[in-house]
Amino acid sequence: MTPSPLPSLTASLATLADELERQSFPPAALYVVATPIGNIADISVRALKILSVVDSIACEDTRNSSQLLSRYGLSKNLFAAHQHNELEVTTKIIQRLQAGERIALVSDAGTPAISDPGARIVDAVLGAGLRVVPVAGASAAIAALSVSGLVCDQFHFAGFLPAKAKQRESVLSALLSTAATLVFYEAPHRIVETVDALLQVFGPARRIVFGREISKLFEQIHRCPLSEAGAWLAEDANRQRGEFVLLVEGAAGSGDDDAAEAERILGILLEDCSVSQAAALTARITGQKKNSLYELALRLSETEK
Repeated sequence: MTPSPLPSLTASLATLADELERQSFPPAALYVVATPIGNIADISVRALKILSVVDSIACEDTRNSSQLLSRYGLSKNLFAAHQHNELEVTTKIIQRLQAGERIALVSDAGTPAISDPGARIVDAVLGAGLRVVPVAGASAAIAALSVSGLVCDQFHFAGFLPAKAKQRESVLSALLSTAATLVFYEAPHRIVETVDALLQVFGPARRIVFGREISKLFEQIHRCPLSEAGAWLAEDANRQRGEFVLLVEGAAGSGDDDAAEAERILGILLEDCSVSQAAALTARITGQKKNSLYELALRLSETEK
């Protein structure tokens, strides 16, 4: 049953509209506007206001952006700004900003310049001494991190991995001892081989979180050890569809520790010692934190059962 609209919602929006009318939106500025990654309602009231007052919008795909704007009852002059025309369009944007225009920069979904075109445009605009204004909003990486349950104060955003196997392995190997949670984006046609590569490099005990189709109709969040990730994908063909955010648990201990060596030592000790004893001895050998090693030892022992 669809819930009925809250009576207070209209009043709240009216209050926000009044507040926005009192805010200023400086001319000669590039507004970097986050748009929904799936759910059409995931756009800020401020973003809608800015999209309505700018002189034009630079977008990754004019067709997609035109459809998005029409959903909100907006119509604006659009021009393409993607990876193949960034140099040309950057010159155009700077000239128009210098003439006093307000220009919005949007990508097909989410926050521009994050594994999307736009970073070079922003860099050039700043280099020209012009103003760039961030308009916060949806980000698939942040959304996935918020529901991952991976307790870590840091994350390392790696974006899309290389398509070629050797290059991908090289990138992943360089991240092996990183303590921060690792964040990757992946397309459906490469998800199986990418997960297999993660298993080969990081081993079976590290946890992975799948964020599939975040904020869309078939959104799915799943967490499991890397040892189970391939089987989970294979159980249902639908699990291999859509856009993915992949989170991989960081290495135990600090970023300077040799996580691979700690896992090797734990594996040996667990053959003859209890989980608690193996963790305590490994902590003495490596200098890593006993609590983190104990959790890793638990997962290793469960994987070996």
